[in-house]
Amino acid sequence: MSEGQEAKAAQKMNILFVMYDQLRFDYLSCAGHPHLETPNFDRVAAMGVRFTNAYVQSPICGASRMSFYTGRYTSSHGAQWNGFPLRVGEQTMGDHLRRAGMACWLIGKTHMKADADGMARLGLSPDTVIGARQAECGFDSWIRDDGLWAEGPDGFYDEKRSPYNEYLKLKGYSSQNPWADFANAGRTADGDIASGWMFRNADQPANIHEQDSETPWLTRKTIEFIDQADGPWCAHVSYIKPHWPYIVPAPYHDMYGPNQVPAATRHDSERDDPHPVFGAYMNNKVAQAFQRDEVRHKVIPAYMGLIKQCDDQLGVLLDHLEATGRMDNTMIVLTSDHGDYLGDHWLGEKDMFHEPSVKIPLIIYDPRSTADATRGSTCDALVESIDVAATFVEAAGGTVPDHIIEGRSLMPWLQGEKPNWRTFVISEYDYSSTPQCVALGLTPRDARLFMVYDGRFKLIHAEGGFRPMLFDLQADPDEFHDLGKTTNHREHIDRLYGYLAQWGRRMSQRVTKSDSDIIGARGRSMRRGILPFLYDGSEVDEALTVKYRGPSPAHFRDD
Repeated sequence: MSEGQEAKAAQKMNILFVMYDQLRFDYLSCAGHPHLETPNFDRVAAMGVRFTNAYVQSPICGASRMSFYTGRYTSSHGAQWNGFPLRVGEQTMGDHLRRAGMACWLIGKTHMKADADGMARLGLSPDTVIGARQAECGFDSWIRDDGLWAEGPDGFYDEKRSPYNEYLKLKGYSSQNPWADFANAGRTADGDIASGWMFRNADQPANIHEQDSETPWLTRKTIEFIDQADGPWCAHVSYIKPHWPYIVPAPYHDMYGPNQVPAATRHDSERDDPHPVFGAYMNNKVAQAFQRDEVRHKVIPAYMGLIKQCDDQLGVLLDHLEATGRMDNTMIVLTSDHGDYLGDHWLGEKDMFHEPSVKIPLIIYDPRSTADATRGSTCDALVESIDVAATFVEAAGGTVPDHIIEGRSLMPWLQGEKPNWRTFVISEYDYSSTPQCVALGLTPRDARLFMVYDGRFKLIHAEGGFRPMLFDLQADPDEFHDLGKTTNHREHIDRLYGYLAQWGRRMSQRVTKSDSDIIGARGRSMRRGILPFLYDGSEVDEALTVKYRGPSPAHFRDD
């Protein structure tokens, strides 16, 4: 980068924060996938750093995203499952970045539910700037579309207006819900809908022109934003794919076939006396579907096609940044809110703490020369999703408010430094809203899981009186053998429980006063005349007692 380009980047740093929904960490060619080529993900990895041990704070959409956006653990912000409102007043990266002089915009999905009761209690209207930001997870919304426009006998799953559906209607897709009838459905030879909700249809092409499908549509919206934006800005570009429904338009629908579906990473021993929570999840509907080879052979090629389309559209964005001269002053971050089991460990979806679910891709490109030494490298430090918010604040030139943001900035790793770093990562899962809670006979407060992982041993604690689960990922990288079934590894269990207790004692709710605020306030009350517990005043500096010495005023006379 030339001196002029460096000066431009330093003067006007932007952040393109791209999230893909339900993208596994290992379904990228730069991460070693044997069949799926993702040259544009690889392109960003070659320019920046790929973090190989990044973990989400909860393996479920809503809770994970709220941790990304707040920089806080799920038990700190409280929005611990889909549809749980993020409480009014919770500070987000938008709040922190605006203080540092950077705008913060949303383009796509957040899965955030507003705290309508809290807003009403405080008199915040969603049609005001403050109210709108509270209702949109702290972002200014360029366009929000959460992307699940399902419809059943009781109406739509999401009752908000769908900008994407309105776009499709304007393009001539004549339907009340073209998202369901065209973008996420094929068409049978008889002219009937082949819905993407049915796994048997996953190998069909979606009945839509590729350029009108969700991923290219959001890419165009992103370019519209970039072309009018006056930085510095952070744009959260949040794609719904490769999240289900697993169906993709031509030509992506048949790029991959059953012969390119990796064998499921699972072992019969996992079903031999499993932990009760694990057993309950292996018995749920989605797990039973993905235990069938015919489902995996239909779904996984479609999932790969969706990722390939995402990679191609990433290329469109990268080319636009280069063509408009913005690559030199735009940080690019590629990540996901969680993974997808796809039949591994006899499971489907996410929810538990095996690597395919809780581990995510994280690639960061910093255009500044301070990051030149790490370009094209990987970093195996233990990273949490809450580190992203801290990184953005530092990249924007701000100071990370570590009494609020619980993550740690990744800037030292990007700049080739070796910081004193964490020794374990934490993830949490509140499954109180699920059928598994009911099946296990738990109260909502007991339906909680905690993961602590130190880079080798992974402990999962389950509330409700259950034994812990333990995996040794050095000896058993596929996490087949639950060492918590015996008492032979008590020292590792005790050590990891010690880490969990250490984390549980963190100071997470004192968010209105920083340590520096507290230190700066020490002694302030004495300088304002509060001098208790003195015998004759000689115990303190004379300047503090000057108002309490000298001639006494006239005596009070009782006439």
